[in-house]
Amino acid sequence: MMKQFLPPTLHEWVAPLNTTLMIVLILCVAALLRMLVRRLLSRLGRHYTLPQPIELAIRRLSNFIIWTATLLTVLNQVGVAPSVLWTAFTGFAAVGAVAFFAAWSVLSNIFCTFLIFTTRPFRLGDQIELLENGEKPGLKGLVVDINLIYTTLHEIGGPAEGTLMQIPNSLFFQRGLRRWRTGETSPTTIAGDG
Repeated sequence: MMKQFLPPTLHEWVAPLNTTLMIVLILCVAALLRMLVRRLLSRLGRHYTLPQPIELAIRRLSNFIIWTATLLTVLNQVGVAPSVLWTAFTGFAAVGAVAFFAAWSVLSNIFCTFLIFTTRPFRLGDQIELLENGEKPGLKGLVVDINLIYTTLHEIGGPAEGTLMQIPNSLFFQRGLRRWRTGETSPTTIAGDG
């Protein structure tokens, strides 16, 4: 419609100018909507005496919804199809979820290593027994190494005496632990989480 009044040299600028004006309009509408929602929430908060944390949470949620819808509308105006955005989002979410669950046990063991070094339930050279439940005999050995993922025990007693076994560090916080410090004759029992 505007093209017919402009010289031919400016015809190529009409589409980008139109897109820019639409984006500015979308942003103005979003800002206005955000302001109206804030005022409405403020009135509702005073009228119904909503606790401040609940009002703040509702305000943050409404801001997130408004700005997400604004971003999607702007991207659609630029030419990005919603189906492409949805496909990209679900793809990234799936990869993120798989990566998180794949790394969960490794991250758990690394965190438990930090706890072992700070809380010191046992040290190198201590003899420990990881209890199955209650007094049932469990894994028993001399601590010879503690690394980021495993604690290595030189097995004492049992069918494989004398071998080295590696126990994931997170296991020490899930079960009971009995320890003999170097030079002690009686055990000290440490209760785990589970």
